[in-house]
Amino acid sequence: MKLFYYDYARNFGDDLNLYLWPRLLPKNFLDEDESELFVGIGSILWDFLPKEPMKYVVGSGYGAYTAPPNVNDGSWDVRFVRGPKTASALGIDADKSICDAAVLLRGVELPEVASQSFDISFMPHFDSIDRGNWKEACRLAGVHLLDPTLPCEQILSEIRATKLLITEAMHGAIVADALRTPWIAVEPIHHPHRFKWYDWAESLDIDYQPHKLWPSSMRELWTRTTGGQGKGKVTRFLAGKAAYPANMVMARIAAQGLQNLSRRPPQLSSDAAIERASDRSLSTVDLFVRQRKSAA
Repeated sequence: MKLFYYDYARNFGDDLNLYLWPRLLPKNFLDEDESELFVGIGSILWDFLPKEPMKYVVGSGYGAYTAPPNVNDGSWDVRFVRGPKTASALGIDADKSICDAAVLLRGVELPEVASQSFDISFMPHFDSIDRGNWKEACRLAGVHLLDPTLPCEQILSEIRATKLLITEAMHGAIVADALRTPWIAVEPIHHPHRFKWYDWAESLDIDYQPHKLWPSSMRELWTRTTGGQGKGKVTRFLAGKAAYPANMVMARIAAQGLQNLSRRPPQLSSDAAIERASDRSLSTVDLFVRQRKSAA
């Protein structure tokens, strides 16, 4: 059974698959046999997954990037999904909407807490690292930048060392919440990334309260204004030398926004909700493993 996840870009949420599952599942449970797919962490319940393999869904989410897949065609075994909106989109039992599988980090050994502590960290979406100027904005704001394209172990270590995480990346919030680090949500600049936040928040009875943050570059502003993906001739110009003065102004405005956000009340799911979700997801994974062993 082969692990299936989004591996086309370096991104914390997707890279969690390579950290979590080898530590949680028995040795050699996963292999390179593509006749069966273990569908893990991520908004990867698309309508163009391979048709032939049997697909075992373990805590994945529907991101509304495509039409929902037909999970009733005989090639799907859905154990649990990220949240109620995913369950509704797939037309499956709402009882299977436990939580994002990243909550299972509560049941594995974690990297040591970073030696340096951070009062405030900011994690942009991995798209925003390329489009924006968050390194400069964070420097001006006196905020630690948590780059979602860094190695997963380093990010986990730094989240554990953070007192307050401001995050545009959903898995920044999911992991912070699981590890009991208070967080403040930034509404993703690119509109399609917003649906999945509500899906996850509902699974933990969180009253999701995203805040707008001013773009840190002209390219990000163009992405927000047009609803596009920040690509093409215009965005190449906006990232060039001619736009440098405007981009520095944008970074200063974004830095002020980060400082303002840091004074907002943070969010955190209740202890009861996170314990319920982690217990149910772990029990579901354990049952799946036992069933596989008995069928072997």
